[in-house]
Amino acid sequence: MLYSPLLSQNWLTHGFGTRADHWSSPDATHVKQIHSATVWIATEPGLAGEGDALVTSRPGLAISVRTADCYPVLLADHKRRRVAAIHAGWRGTAARIVPAAIAKMGGNPADLIAAIGPGIGACCYEVGPEVVSQFDPSHVRGRHLDLAAANRQQLIDSGVDPKNISVSGLCTFCEAEQFFSFRREKTQAGRMISFIQIEPDPLVGHP
Repeated sequence: MLYSPLLSQNWLTHGFGTRADHWSSPDATHVKQIHSATVWIATEPGLAGEGDALVTSRPGLAISVRTADCYPVLLADHKRRRVAAIHAGWRGTAARIVPAAIAKMGGNPADLIAAIGPGIGACCYEVGPEVVSQFDPSHVRGRHLDLAAANRQQLIDSGVDPKNISVSGLCTFCEAEQFFSFRREKTQAGRMISFIQIEPDPLVGHP
């Protein structure tokens, strides 16, 4: 597992999966990912529905997304104690899945901590004109799309302080030994699970 220093806080558990990780939890919620801007509120373990982001304020309930070139984005509101897990491919990013998740979290975006995990980098992500046309020119280098930069900008535009955003900078296509990549491995590619969870209060349930 890989970790963001920003999210390494005593009230949180989180991780960005790699090829070597086989994380699972009976106390986890996931979605059937459809490259959308649909966000679910997670209240219990299991499948929440079709969508690409989950939000929860329930301690002990992990929320997770699966990726293999798309970007996992994890958010935490340190004041309201609410978290989000987002699957951001180009379609979801174009549909503004990150702002949709921030809106679903409520609260003040200035209180958010955000971490963008590994995904396919601009170095390797060549796309067609129909994709390029949906993004700001500053996030496109020729026909190469910088999806991490596009999501970071959406975080900033939503009100997240730039100093509260970390970007792993790791490319899933370049780092074949560490990550699965759908573009590299096609249908043989596995998936990496990234998750975030609010730690249960140890005093709850005790006199």
